[in-house]
Amino acid sequence: MKAIICDKLFDGIDNELKLDWTLLIENRQIVSAGPSSTINLPQSAEVINTNGLTVIPGLIDCHDHLASFGYEIAMKWGLTEQESHRHLRIASVLKQTLISGYTTVRDAGGLAAGFREAVDEGLVPGPRLLISVGIISPTGGIGEHLSPSGYGTPFKNDPSLPSGIANGPQEMRVKVREMVRAGADVIKFAATGGASSTVGLEPKDMLISRDEIDAIVDESHKLGKKVMCHALGGPGLRASIEAGVDSIEHGTFLHENPELLEVMAKRNIFFVPTFTVYKYHQERGTPHGKQRSLDFHNDHILSLSSAIDAGVKVAAGTDSGGWEHGNNAEEIECLVNAGMSPYQAMLSATVRAAECIGRKDLGTLTPGKKADLLFIEGNPLEDVSGLVYGKDVNLVIKNGEVAYTKSVR
Repeated sequence: MKAIICDKLFDGIDNELKLDWTLLIENRQIVSAGPSSTINLPQSAEVINTNGLTVIPGLIDCHDHLASFGYEIAMKWGLTEQESHRHLRIASVLKQTLISGYTTVRDAGGLAAGFREAVDEGLVPGPRLLISVGIISPTGGIGEHLSPSGYGTPFKNDPSLPSGIANGPQEMRVKVREMVRAGADVIKFAATGGASSTVGLEPKDMLISRDEIDAIVDESHKLGKKVMCHALGGPGLRASIEAGVDSIEHGTFLHENPELLEVMAKRNIFFVPTFTVYKYHQERGTPHGKQRSLDFHNDHILSLSSAIDAGVKVAAGTDSGGWEHGNNAEEIECLVNAGMSPYQAMLSATVRAAECIGRKDLGTLTPGKKADLLFIEGNPLEDVSGLVYGKDVNLVIKNGEVAYTKSVR
């Protein structure tokens, strides 16, 4: 048993730090939590003092792409390095993400189940992983990686990463089952274009029929899988919400349809805005991606405030992978810059994120939860900037075991 003696603690629930608080950890879980004066420490307990640092829950990213390293077609097709080199690069990213304070990540496409199994077995250090394997979309959608010339990849599909292309309701049901067979924890599909979509494929363009969306959602839920939907606006966004997806990823133009926000709040559909990826597109994206992201920047901010006002739960997700890894907490800072309080933003990366990915055993430092916690400098309920790049993260505990200390990288 471990006893964590906390000078200051954010439990993932209250909007003020708890002072002089103790956590007891056994068998990977928090078994007791309360004021230090009320906790009886077993004589055999390993006592860990925080020495003035603040304890917070392990952070959760609801939308990452851990196996992606750029938007160039050569990188997407795996032409820039040998596969073994790429796998070691991904392993390095997993470690980098963990030591920055992220103990759980939901990968939204491109990561094979073997990496999740390797982390679970302790072969490589990394965050707890939930994966979608791929992105389902019809021909011509964002799941189809074509070169600018129109040619597709000349290589056979990796059986651990099946193609996401399907057409018609029945093929969509089969594709859901293929993703689950390949190890998917969650099903992801794309209903609209995006900032980085090819010219002519716009963020409000609907890429998929309502019947196809219904088939994906129904088949996924029958198999016990949540559905995350890439949708920015227009009829594709509406159809996805009405079909009952579990989360809307991006949701840039949600504010244009207040009635949809009411549906999301009523049905507990989460909003994962992914501001970080649009910051990237504004600064370093393709010319058309940069212009799109600049054009709808204010829409995105308005959609966040409208969602909060409507009672929609917001969860943090970066959509990282096109530019850098290990800076997932930039999304928390982006949410604050977009109008959230630090407290609201911290909830989005802890308890709300845990609810979004369907993990009731994560997100707060309360009895019964997995013992995922960080020792950090400062008070994130006042200033979240120290979390960026894990600057203020001094120690990471995952599943009750120390996974990283600042003196050892």
